[in-house]
Amino acid sequence: MGDPRGFLKVRTRRELAERPVAERIKDWLDVHAESGLQPWTTEQAARCMDCGTPFCMSGCPLGNIIPEFNDLVRQEKWEDAYNRLSTTNNFPEVTGRICPALCEQACVLGIHQPPTMIKNDEVTIIDQAWGLDYVKPLPPQRLTDQTVAVVGSGPAGLACAQQLTRAGHTVVVYERDDAIGGLMRYGIPNFKLDKRLLDRRVKQMEAEGTRFRTGVEIGKDISWDDLRSRYDAVVVAIGSTVPRDMKIPGRELDGIHFAMEYLPDATRRVYGVKPVHDITAKDKHVIVIGGGDTGSDCLGTAIRQGAKDVTVLQIMPKEPSSRPDNAPWPTFARLYQKTSSMEEGGTYVYSTDSVNFVGSEEEQARVHVENSTASEGFVADENGHVTGLKVVNVAPGENGPFTRQPGTERVLPADLVLISVGFLHPDTTTLVDQLPVELDGRGNVARNDGFATSQDGVFACGDAGRGQSLVVWAISEGRSCAAAVDKYLTGSTELPAPITASQRPMMLPR
Repeated sequence: MGDPRGFLKVRTRRELAERPVAERIKDWLDVHAESGLQPWTTEQAARCMDCGTPFCMSGCPLGNIIPEFNDLVRQEKWEDAYNRLSTTNNFPEVTGRICPALCEQACVLGIHQPPTMIKNDEVTIIDQAWGLDYVKPLPPQRLTDQTVAVVGSGPAGLACAQQLTRAGHTVVVYERDDAIGGLMRYGIPNFKLDKRLLDRRVKQMEAEGTRFRTGVEIGKDISWDDLRSRYDAVVVAIGSTVPRDMKIPGRELDGIHFAMEYLPDATRRVYGVKPVHDITAKDKHVIVIGGGDTGSDCLGTAIRQGAKDVTVLQIMPKEPSSRPDNAPWPTFARLYQKTSSMEEGGTYVYSTDSVNFVGSEEEQARVHVENSTASEGFVADENGHVTGLKVVNVAPGENGPFTRQPGTERVLPADLVLISVGFLHPDTTTLVDQLPVELDGRGNVARNDGFATSQDGVFACGDAGRGQSLVVWAISEGRSCAAAVDKYLTGSTELPAPITASQRPMMLPR
């Protein structure tokens, strides 16, 4: 077990240092000044005392054996720590950087002290493992005669593909973009997740036998029914990519885009890839509607592109700084915490709803009369381009928790508006037309507890079946789906299945 006086001796939690804001907003590199093993790493790991009931493990859908790898970090047994971690997690370099750490929220120590640094231990273990050459390809000892197509190369698809390849099946991953990784590649900015981390994983998977086909859109370049006829099984891991729109007046104006039209191009430019939408925030007043992780990513990206100013709107009130009564330990509590992008600039405006987009001279003139301060500096656009966004404060009232407050209307200047209010469901247009599968009430691909869809031999995992969720749930679904596919193909399986398709977390962060 761990040090029996661990957290009694080390009561403070140490975070990785970040580079100065003035330095990091000039590039697209990792925001952190520290990475890998630090002088305080083992001391921090010793705060984990191997609880009799490790709630951290129940908080993690992957079932990571957290107390054990924490203690191995304390002892600096890096190979053993890597072997323990990689038993349950295919991509700890990703979860250790971008997962909101459900495990830390469930840490017993979190009742009265800052929780243990589980995420940082994951990153340290995998960075040490790569540096010490412990990470090796694990090709199967023998091949089966079964073939599997995995459509989508996000965390769910990649985890599923890696597990099935190691089980001996011939696996081909299809990705419509020009590079593997799904939203990890183009949806998450490089300053949060360096794409070289994905590249080295892809090389490992190729060495194990997984085959990748980029620039191939299933349903267009190859029909879904044709794909099914070519393979013994098909896994649908296409993510939840249909964005939630805002049906308010003025939506048709130019300069209003979804976040996932904007963010990918920024990463494409970093790696010399031609932009698709060619949207930039340079020299613009930018408004981001939606204050979640994606909204924060838009903020950091716009600042690096040289925006004049960035305003992030949230209809929700500001999160509490301490655990609220309706989110008791060990459930996930949404607490206020500044992201690295929030520390770089921009303005967050809470409890604010969007009324309409502004672009016409008539509306501009009316707004100037109502609120000369808010409209100062505006130039009406005769070409149908957005010039502002009318907003209003909201608070609990007769019409619910988001009752608009009269007299608080105002217009914020905007040359670029980014809508970041989540996703509805996967894009199943061609799938339903060519290989009809049943959908659930939310438009996701319906499946049973074993990830099987209504079509024989067709399975679904990740956001395509679960709906918009977290990377750690996607990896867990991919691993579990692989076990289901292996059993379908061979009649039995030894692959781990950490969750069922219907399993839900104790509490999802919004």
